[in-house]
Amino acid sequence: MNELAITYAIMAVAVFLMTVLAEHIMIPILKSHKLGQRILDIGPRWHKSKEGTPIMGGIGFILATMIGMAVFFILTAINGNAVEYLPLALTLAFAIANGAIGFVDDYCKLVKKQNEGLTRMQKLVLQTVIAAGYVAVMANMGYLSTVIAIPLTDFSFDLGFVFYPIAVVALIGVINGANFTDGIDGLASSVSCVIGVFYSVLALWVSHTGLSLIGAALVGATLGFLIYNFHPARVFMGDTGSLFLGALIIGAAFMVGEGIAGLIVCTVFILELLSSALQI
Repeated sequence: MNELAITYAIMAVAVFLMTVLAEHIMIPILKSHKLGQRILDIGPRWHKSKEGTPIMGGIGFILATMIGMAVFFILTAINGNAVEYLPLALTLAFAIANGAIGFVDDYCKLVKKQNEGLTRMQKLVLQTVIAAGYVAVMANMGYLSTVIAIPLTDFSFDLGFVFYPIAVVALIGVINGANFTDGIDGLASSVSCVIGVFYSVLALWVSHTGLSLIGAALVGATLGFLIYNFHPARVFMGDTGSLFLGALIIGAAFMVGEGIAGLIVCTVFILELLSSALQI
């Protein structure tokens, strides 16, 4: 087993165990503070049985991912290789920032005792600022190319400046799609886990450390969370978790210069977004 595979395995197992522990500690705390989901009256009647289920469970796997990645960054810094993983650090920061938007949204829902949280416009403005900042920094540091490569072909073309607004829209779209996918027990987490497995296999095949670590974090975090999120769910990830996962997944695709492939991988999220848009 090579060094990359060992690093991957350690990250996946560590994030998994920390997620399981974090959720085990958090669920009773969330319940004791009555931080439970409220169900809209316009929804299906069977959803009413889920009212009161703790939300904001995404905090658990976000913390687990942050700790795992922080240890990795510290070790690489000691070895003098920190600069090499700056794109990974920026992508993780992008995901955490979106998770923070979700946290504010969940907090508003719980404090106001409503199911709306932040308004759609407030969310969109915050997401746009963060996505634009991520694209600008990545491009300015030379980690983002305007050349679009079509997967499984030798065909590519340069979008020039037009690439940047398209990238921002794509990032926001997938992130919100992940949010909409978090509708029933285990759905968003299981879809994210499958994507994490795909990233893992691809990264180990092409020996890309940054992508392999994100794949490991996705697999470990979602499997750990699914222990508590499979039907009947004992906790929901809330917008805190879904926005974080969506950002980490699509951010990873842009990080390795495969935005088109990332959109294909996130087909379920995109379909959920389109479905919700049509219903609205």
